[in-house]
Amino acid sequence: MAAFPWHARSRNYVSESDVCKLESVPLDFGDYHPLKPITVTESKTKKMSRKGSTSSTSSSSSSSMMDPLSSVLDGTDPLSLFAAAADPLTTAASMDGVRKKRDKDDSSALGSDFEQWSSKRGEILARYTTTEKLSINLYMGSEKGKATTSGSAVSEKVRTRLEELDDLEEGSQKELLNLTQQDYMNRIEELNQSLKDAWSSDQKVKALKIVIQCSKLLSDTTVIQFYPSKFVLITDILDTFGKLVYERILSMCMDNRVSLSDNFSPETVNDTAKETCLNWFFKIASIRELIPRFYVEAAILKCNKFLSKTGISECLPRLTSVIRGIGDPLVAVYARAYLCRVGMEVAPQLKESLNKNFFDFLLTFKQIHGDTVQNQLVVQCVEIPLYLTLYSPAIDWILQCIAYRAPEILLTEMMERCKKLGNNALLLNSIMSAFRAEFIAARSMDFIGMIKECDESGFPKHLLFRSLGLNLALADPPENDHLQILNEAWKVITKLKNPQDYINCAEVWVEYTCRHFTKREVNTVLADVIKHMTPDRAFEDAYPQLQSIIQKVITYINDFSLLFSVEKFLPFLDMFQKESVRVEVCKCIMESFIKHQQESTKDPVILNALLHICKTMHDSVNALTLEDEKRLLAALINGFIKMVSFGRDFEQQLSFYVEARSMFCNLEPVLVQLIHSVNQLAMETRKVMRGNHSRKTAAFVRACVAFCFITIPSLSSIFTRLNLYLHSGQVALANQCLSQADAFFKAAVSLVPEVPKMISIDGKMRPSDAFLLEFLCNFFSTLLVVPDHPEQGVLFLVRGLLNVIQDYTWEDNSDDKVRIYTNVLHLLSAMTQETYIYHVDKVDSNDTLYGGDSKFLAEISKLCETVIAQILDHLKTLGKEETLKRQSQLALYFFNTILAHGDLRNNKLNQLSVNLWNLAQKHGFADTKTMVRRTYCREICYDFL
Repeated sequence: MAAFPWHARSRNYVSESDVCKLESVPLDFGDYHPLKPITVTESKTKKMSRKGSTSSTSSSSSSSMMDPLSSVLDGTDPLSLFAAAADPLTTAASMDGVRKKRDKDDSSALGSDFEQWSSKRGEILARYTTTEKLSINLYMGSEKGKATTSGSAVSEKVRTRLEELDDLEEGSQKELLNLTQQDYMNRIEELNQSLKDAWSSDQKVKALKIVIQCSKLLSDTTVIQFYPSKFVLITDILDTFGKLVYERILSMCMDNRVSLSDNFSPETVNDTAKETCLNWFFKIASIRELIPRFYVEAAILKCNKFLSKTGISECLPRLTSVIRGIGDPLVAVYARAYLCRVGMEVAPQLKESLNKNFFDFLLTFKQIHGDTVQNQLVVQCVEIPLYLTLYSPAIDWILQCIAYRAPEILLTEMMERCKKLGNNALLLNSIMSAFRAEFIAARSMDFIGMIKECDESGFPKHLLFRSLGLNLALADPPENDHLQILNEAWKVITKLKNPQDYINCAEVWVEYTCRHFTKREVNTVLADVIKHMTPDRAFEDAYPQLQSIIQKVITYINDFSLLFSVEKFLPFLDMFQKESVRVEVCKCIMESFIKHQQESTKDPVILNALLHICKTMHDSVNALTLEDEKRLLAALINGFIKMVSFGRDFEQQLSFYVEARSMFCNLEPVLVQLIHSVNQLAMETRKVMRGNHSRKTAAFVRACVAFCFITIPSLSSIFTRLNLYLHSGQVALANQCLSQADAFFKAAVSLVPEVPKMISIDGKMRPSDAFLLEFLCNFFSTLLVVPDHPEQGVLFLVRGLLNVIQDYTWEDNSDDKVRIYTNVLHLLSAMTQETYIYHVDKVDSNDTLYGGDSKFLAEISKLCETVIAQILDHLKTLGKEETLKRQSQLALYFFNTILAHGDLRNNKLNQLSVNLWNLAQKHGFADTKTMVRRTYCREICYDFL
């Protein structure tokens, strides 16, 4: 094949840049402003006839844009209009759905600030557990419980159902004994499913039997410590039953497929639905036992809406009075809690009934200390403090319902009633948990006085102080009382002997201390915590509370110089002996530092403390650590490194980076950040010296370069190393460290053969060719300004890189090698210019060193001939039918390179261009639009022939 000499055209980069600049045209803005509302002009036309013409008859302007569809359809979906026109019933249903939603929103008296029962359910089940054996009665069912056939007489049907109800009293149950807690919960779930199955198969009486049977379980207190969890499980079944009954009756009210809205009136309910509703209430009224009759009627309380407007308001006081007949105070208080729960769902505005319910409980509160209860506790070996905690979920819920959006005067009334009961601790605790924190905080000293007078034998005082502290964490007490409140509370807390009781209270009051006091008081509190939790390594059982304390301290003390000056803060961290917990605490501290530290720091106290914390995080990394965890830890450490600055003391800054490299060598992203930081430090030194290094700064810059050159080989990612070699070489070149720059570039060249064919990107294996091509293009751009080494040959780096590219094993179906060679032609063409397009300040590039020497240009020409030969050889191998499209694309790519950089006045180069043009469109694979845009270039080629 004949050689094609390369003749680069001469370029005047300054004039080319001027030609490419956009022409600046003065613009008179006038009233124009990009944020000004757009004015839309509407032209109305009138169609005269098929042969006539249209003319504008009027125009109007609007100051805002209008959607033409919304103006015509009034915001209604056009598909909905078409459907409505076809089916008026669908229209009515659709409109009823909209009205239903609106009515629901308007009538709802409970806001999002009301804590629903569902949020308390899981906590109760987790807290009130037992290891004792439980028992349960299961309904066995009978054939009589099945639905009657359509041919049965009405009287027979009624008699059968009455017999079924009596059958429940005649032994149609099976008692299961010696059940574990989990077995018991599984059986309850089976009953819940049986209820749903019976209902779906139209066995309504069987469903009622199941609910009655479950309700009876709520009268059993043989395993008393499990009672709150039992209440949760059984009332889930009651809720299911109440929902099924209500939806059944509601479905009977549908008239022409349109259901009632949520705020319907009883007058709109048809007689069939009313009769069915009354039938359910009559069935429930026939239940003989008080507790199941109460619970089942409360479950369907909402159904009173079908009968009368005042049904619910009349029923609530009656059910409240019914509870007075329940002798066991624990069973009674949970019955009151269920009534409050149902009442808040169906009639939250009827607060008077809820208040009456609670005041009835206060009147019977003395039963808790009666002989009957005491004897029961003796039999079950339950202490009175544990027994009293069983009341907390019920009383807390009742008071939450009463206190919801209640005026402050109600709190005053509750406090007075509590005092009349001798400041009962259980009741006082629930009051502080239920009412708004602002109300409690304003009366902090009053509550402290009541707490002091409480009898500690039944309900510990430290729990009362904990509840008070939770309120003070949400609202501030009077400023004059701040110190006295803390002193009174801490006098009680610090005397606690049980470490768990102590830390539960201290965790709450640490936040109050941080909010209202200085580091002196915080330090005192932390010291007291260390004193109580260190003996017998009690801290090992209190890591969650200790973590909470750390979180609260760093939340309120954002100044880390102040934080680390708290004497007991670091000793407090030493209590976290478990590595996983210790690392979590360190991560929490570092996240806070990165979030709140606005300015860089060189404070030795901060640096030493955070280096210790970062070292702890780094040392937790091992072979089993997940990649996501490594990335998170590295990000936190990098955030710290970026915030460290010693100002103009660059040597101290470099020393810090050297120390950090030795401490964090196992996290590759941290090493990468250190290399970038050191390179930035070298460039800042250059900026300070304005490019004129002294002997001292030159030595310092070389030290920075050496840091990078030593650190880069320790990285595992090959493309990270390549890019850092290139970046660090550019920094060395900018600082006139020519030999060091050569060393970086040589290292990059020698590393290219090690690039694997596949690399992992985000956990997926991908070909590396595209990444290598991108790197080499960037490398070529740098090599343009790199001067030749006086002891090496001409263009020794370029030649070395070309040799590596030639020897690299490329994929068989890859054309990246040719694209690289084409980019090499770009580089070599730029090297032939008298003045290069860009330079490095105070570095003489080859245009200055050689000054357009003919031997230098001849060497470039030889390299160009070699590269062109490689490109043409590759194009020749693509002559097969399956590779013709690739051949066309590469031919056009090479053709564009010749147009941009070649001198077409050379006949051979001109002929090569024509041949490439013809090859690109020879087999019809060329893009038509691209070829049309390049046609003028082809004409230029022919003009030169």
